[in-house]
This record gives sequence, structure tokens and C-alpha cells, in this order.
Amino acid sequence: MRYTLRQLEYFVAAGEAGSIRHASEKLSISQPSISTAIGHLEQELGVQLFIRHHAQGLSLTPAGRRLVLDAKRVIQMAEGLYTAASEVTDQVRGRLNVGAMVTLAPLIMPELAHGFMSSYPATEIRQFEADHEQLMDRLKRAEIDIAITYDLQIPDGISFLPLASLPPHILVSEAHPFAGREAVALRELADEPLILLDLPLSREYFLALFFREGLEPKMYSRSAHQEVVRTMVANGYGYTLANVRPRSDLALDGRRVVRVRLAGDHRPMVVGIATLDNARKSRLLERFEERCRASMSDTSLPGMAPPDLRD
Repeated sequence: MRYTLRQLEYFVAAGEAGSIRHASEKLSISQPSISTAIGHLEQELGVQLFIRHHAQGLSLTPAGRRLVLDAKRVIQMAEGLYTAASEVTDQVRGRLNVGAMVTLAPLIMPELAHGFMSSYPATEIRQFEADHEQLMDRLKRAEIDIAITYDLQIPDGISFLPLASLPPHILVSEAHPFAGREAVALRELADEPLILLDLPLSREYFLALFFREGLEPKMYSRSAHQEVVRTMVANGYGYTLANVRPRSDLALDGRRVVRVRLAGDHRPMVVGIATLDNARKSRLLERFEERCRASMSDTSLPGMAPPDLRD
């Protein structure tokens, strides 16, 4: 065999990214190294893997589309040798592919992953961020081993272990009249401009809070990016509903947002871990699940501010 796993990894990264530049940025590898690896594979396998578009990146040929799937399977099987070795030697080692809800990933994952890898130095966590629907899809396709997400809609064939409840609250600018309030009711928000976090299933959850009380929010703007929503709120465009509790009360532009309790009894978002049903769990995955259970609860979540006891 005159090609290497590293060359296969570079080929897969370029195929998924659609350009050598983006693959280079993702892998922190020089562009010439990736180009050389792809050229070697094409010569060795005797097929053209990519069509090169001047200044527009790459696109996989039909042969390339087939081979990129096979290359991913080869890489996964090779990585599985570490897992197999850990089962024999009682060591915890290998790579774990962890998916995280895009709103949770920047808060929970850095502290959780760093702590886990510090405890088990022979492990590597590869992180993937996506919305809930995408995470469930990647889990079913075995592209990730575990997902940290919400109990929104869990498909058949996937188990969900609830770990922490996040009640809804509102965010306003520090100049907003509600900023000094202890709590605000939904009926008081109905005529205020809403900046909605527009992610699949999340948006339905937030809007359902109003609909259950026979209210309709006054929609001002939507964004799928949490920090865009926070910055708009901090600048006084309106309020938003949220469940996560970042430790910082600053938006990216340095302006402050204020968290205010949402009065009433509302269904919380429940954070937990999702895995495939009936799949054999490696020792690595079992240890990571144990770390999640130990680190995530109603009173403490990695990367988040403590709960308001009145929530």
C-alpha cells in the first residue's frame, strides 16, 4: 500500500470543504501539503478525484464522491484500533467524535473536553457543532459517537439521557425598562419587539411559550446566530428569549445584556446526551458519558453561570 492514512484524511477534508484553502484552515496544515497528498492519491489510485475550478475551489468527480466515502470508512476503522486496544489493556484512549448543539457548544464543550482529555491524555475529542436535527442525523449515520443537545425531538433508535434543566428567561439591554425588574410575564412581552433565535425546533419551542397562553409575539428580527441576537438585544433593538446562561453578560461589541426571570410555569429545555440505541459502547464512550453525568446538573453546567434560585 503506497498511500497513507494522513493522505486519506487530507483528501476527505478537501472533499468536505470544497477547497484546499478551507481544508488547510480546518486541519491547520499548509495548502501545498494537501495538494501534494491529493496528487499522490490520484496517481496511486489511477483516478481523478477532483475537478479544479480556477479561483472557485474543487468539486469531487463521480469517482471522488465514491472514494471519499470509502476513505472515511478506512479512517474510522483505523481509529477503531485504538478503541480495540483500550478494551484489551484497560486503557482509555482513542478519538471520540462529539456533536454539540450549536448554542451549547461554545459554553459547555471547551471546559468539558479539556477536562476529559486532561484526565485521559491518550484521548482526543473531535467536536462538531450543528442544530438539533443535524445532530440526530449525524448520530444515526454514525458520523458522531454522542451528541450533547436538548430533549426537543428524539427520533426512534436514539436514547436520550436528561442531565440538566434550563428554564426560559428573557434578555434585554441594560437601558430597557424591564432591566430592573425581578420578573416579566409573557403578556407584558407581547407588544415588545422580539429578536428570535431562529434554529430548527428551538424557534418552535420559544414561539410555543406564547401560543400556549393565547399570545402572539411581535416579531422584529430573526437570526440563526446566538451572538447576533445578543448583540442586537444589547443595542436596544428588542428582547429575546433564551435558556443558556453565559457567564459573561457582554455581547460581542462590548455592550451589556441583562437576564430577567420569565414569570410563570414554563417547560424548560432539558440538556442531555444522546447515543444510538443498542450500539456497543466503547470504554472511551462510557468514560465520557460518566464525565458528562458528573459535570452537568441543574445546579452546575460547564461554561454557564449558576441558575437563579427563583427560576
